[in-house]
Amino acid sequence: MTRQVRGALRSARTVELRLDWLKSDTERSRFLRWLRKYRPSSVTFLATCRREESGGKFTGDIGCQVYWLTQARDAGCQWCDIEMETFRELPEGFLRAFPAPRRILLSIHDFERTPKLPREIVVARHGQVDAVKIAAQAKTIADSVRLLKVARHSRNFVAVPMGDVGLPARLLALREGSALAYAPVAEATAPGQVSLDEMLKLYRAHLFNRATRVYGVIGDPIGHSLSPLLHNTGFAARRINAVYLPFLVHRLGDFLKAIPEFGIRGFSVTIPHKQSILRHLDECEPLAAEIGAVNTVVVRRDGSLYGCNTDYAGVLRALQKKLRIRGSRVLIFGAGGSARAAAFALARAGAQVFICARREVAAKELARAVGGEAVPRRALRKETFDAILHATPVGMHPYEAISPLSAGELQCRIVMDLIYRPKRTKLLEIAAQKGMATVSGVEMFLAQGFAQWEVWIGKHAPEAAMRRAVLSALRWRP
Repeated sequence: MTRQVRGALRSARTVELRLDWLKSDTERSRFLRWLRKYRPSSVTFLATCRREESGGKFTGDIGCQVYWLTQARDAGCQWCDIEMETFRELPEGFLRAFPAPRRILLSIHDFERTPKLPREIVVARHGQVDAVKIAAQAKTIADSVRLLKVARHSRNFVAVPMGDVGLPARLLALREGSALAYAPVAEATAPGQVSLDEMLKLYRAHLFNRATRVYGVIGDPIGHSLSPLLHNTGFAARRINAVYLPFLVHRLGDFLKAIPEFGIRGFSVTIPHKQSILRHLDECEPLAAEIGAVNTVVVRRDGSLYGCNTDYAGVLRALQKKLRIRGSRVLIFGAGGSARAAAFALARAGAQVFICARREVAAKELARAVGGEAVPRRALRKETFDAILHATPVGMHPYEAISPLSAGELQCRIVMDLIYRPKRTKLLEIAAQKGMATVSGVEMFLAQGFAQWEVWIGKHAPEAAMRRAVLSALRWRP
């Protein structure tokens, strides 16, 4: 904990001390003695000693809890966090009279759902506390929107949407007026948390204001995506007041209703929403409509949605570095949104396109649409191609040990995988072992991302900075 406090103070001036996470009273005593000597005068420390019945780790009774908060005050903590369960048990006015930290943050936690909420929290009406925090499980994006509305209309209030679905709102709460946003110094300790380093460097959340433009990526799953790194690097390089956030979207309608509340200007679309988004658009680029898949949406000033497809250009830019596309025989394995974009791109560039997919009906439909040919899986060991392009999620992190195709099914010169994390998939490893040329999905990812950025911002993307950031991250991530 002492090491983490030092780490926090390199970037922050408000630090919460979770005394309940220390395993014994001896550790709490040692830590607070250290804090008394070390504490910088310019830092605000908030002491928390949450009991087990309130979702914490402290096993002592309420008397012991209050004792440790008084010790925290002696060590220099100006604030303490008192959960509602403890607050209700204490006599009225007790905390003001007792030598606990003089500023009190009343915290209300609901780990199961987002409860019914008032329009605003008026702290002054109570007088017994100085600020109020509500941390609630956001099962839907609509849940997190309701919590942000309270932040928008309240003062001395902290909004904490919990869970992976609530991650974007955790950050945007600062833009809406939340007094704090929580970030662990090291790795996340709960779903939906963003580390302090990511909060400050990746999302630049400390710079948010009401003029901050919001973009994002929607998908399910979404935690693997490097799109936030790609686009936020671009915003920082061009000094644009904007942020790009990952939205875990189980139901498309849930996200679409929240667009005005979040003030979203545009968003990327990934698995499984690339095709289903089409019916929600007000207008669509003709090519994207023909492909039947959209990966980029612009939210116009009047709230209408315009869709286009940058995967198309990404495939061509990535593959044409290794292959003369016109006249080549290219097999696409898959028939989803990315596969459709690749099929149309390659067919228009003059390739002979072959489609193989788990769903044979979908493979035949896509082959007809591009003037290609459907190939059954059993034929792959006999047919030969110039290139095979993999366009399914099989082999994507965290399942990188899996290959969608076996070595015997790779009868070609070049293998391209649209998956970019990991950069070198199991499929590409097998292809390389057979002496084939390989193309990583990162090349397509970068190309389509640069095009997206320019669609939204209307300026040339800082490609070199964006490329460096993604390639650097892929060196250290699976």
